Amino acid sequence: MGMDENKKHIVIDARIRRSSTGRPVAQLLEHLQEIDNDHRYTIITQKDDDWEPTNRSFTKVTTRFKNFSFNPLNQILYSWQLHKLRADLVHFTLTPQQPLFYFKKQTTFTHDLQMFNFERRERLPKLLHKIRMQGYRLLMWQAHKKATHIIVPTEFVNDDVCKRYLFVNRKITTVLEASEPPLPGKARAPENAPEEFIMYTGSAFPHKNLERLISAFCVLKEHHPDLKLVLVGKREYHSKKLEKWAKTQPCFDDLIFTGFIPDQELKWYYQNARAYVFASLSEGFGLPGLEAMVHGCPVVSSDFSCLPEVHGDAAHYFNPEDIQDMAHKIDEVISSEPLRKKLTALGHENAKRFSWKKFTTQTLEVFNNILVK
Repeated sequence: MGMDENKKHIVIDARIRRSSTGRPVAQLLEHLQEIDNDHRYTIITQKDDDWEPTNRSFTKVTTRFKNFSFNPLNQILYSWQLHKLRADLVHFTLTPQQPLFYFKKQTTFTHDLQMFNFERRERLPKLLHKIRMQGYRLLMWQAHKKATHIIVPTEFVNDDVCKRYLFVNRKITTVLEASEPPLPGKARAPENAPEEFIMYTGSAFPHKNLERLISAFCVLKEHHPDLKLVLVGKREYHSKKLEKWAKTQPCFDDLIFTGFIPDQELKWYYQNARAYVFASLSEGFGLPGLEAMVHGCPVVSSDFSCLPEVHGDAAHYFNPEDIQDMAHKIDEVISSEPLRKKLTALGHENAKRFSWKKFTTQTLEVFNNILVK
């Protein structure tokens, strides 16, 4: 116990581990346990999270405080929980997780600033939405102001954060995320599997630009009458709204909304699609395109935000605001077997640039640089 007490104590707020944005923290925890025995860690999770440490230098602590809570009492009580842990450094794995009243050494991971450019009102009345957004703006400003250091996943986000918060440019580091290896197990075809299709997987948030993708698909149908568009993603408010809109489109009968599917089926879609189409207007990293590349699926991508940075020369690019250009570039890929093979080969090479171990090592370097000061 005495030796452990001499180690620097790092607390990691991992409450988002199981959410759609939780993959970086899940990978960080896995790889930190493999590479770091120089510090001791306390990992904060939600009470119903089944994560357990495998390294004796790691301890799990649960909390009842939910992500992004504006409740003043929760803000105070969570700050107090953090203070009691007596950390040398607290790492918040998604801005703005940090409570307003915690002021000690801290790092934060800012994945993107989508909330400022593409606000998601969902079911909230207009006034409540406006109040909530003001609260988010305050939390985001204070999180970046208080942070000893900020980590971002791409140079695009680095520039975006520096433009919005001029005070961060000397305390920000880009640490690239990565894709997983190919999904485990044998691919399994879904019932009534389509024969010729293009695909998208992910959320249906407005910035994903799926209405234009569907419109481009309708244009494609003129030259590819048997083509289907498969949209993979769990059914929620935005996907239901998109599906309702899609019913008004002439190509609706050739759209497949899968809802949530098992990994074996997703693997089959990746391996059999004519192309993966990423029409997004803005991303912090753009993980699905890399996942498609890992599985040998040719990628046709938006040329906005960080996507050229992440996809490199392994994607065929279009202007995501131009439906005709999108349809034309998809057509070029699905109509040319040599181009598909070229993109597949380049995709495998491109994916090798990224590694979760490298992501973890570089994050740990940030921690160490702060702890020696």
